[in-house]
Amino acid sequence: MEKLYSIQEASQILGISKDTLRYYDRIGIVSPSRKDNRYRRYSKDDLIDLMNIQIMQYADFSLDEIRGKLSLRKMENIDPAYCEEVATFLDAKNVETRKKIAHLEMVSQLLNMAAETIRDFNNESDQRLTEFVREIYMDIRKNEPGISKKGCDEHQG
Repeated sequence: MEKLYSIQEASQILGISKDTLRYYDRIGIVSPSRKDNRYRRYSKDDLIDLMNIQIMQYADFSLDEIRGKLSLRKMENIDPAYCEEVATFLDAKNVETRKKIAHLEMVSQLLNMAAETIRDFNNESDQRLTEFVREIYMDIRKNEPGISKKGCDEHQG
């Protein structure tokens, strides 16, 4: 007979609060079995699903995305079209993540340059920072059509 874990045990094993485990059950992401006393009993597969949820949340998946994609493991005969749909979704998520990384690298570079400029303030370092900020702003304008050209042109000096 397979060992089943109480909500307390599952919470301690995985470091997930009991309230979160109840919430996942309520929204149907992980639905543990229940005894006659209605207490939740988590199987090894439930614990694996919960670990996968933690990993997917770490990878910035929403609970709706997780709910839609987690069923993949539970399917016995997986439809190749569904697999392709999930793979396409993961590819798009990866592209989104790469864009965030590029953005954060640019922000880091800007912060480093601003700190260097402040530490050793002179016309040359100030000009480099101004040019870098202008490049970033032009990139934002290119990618965000809501930013007006007039607003940028008024502040160029």
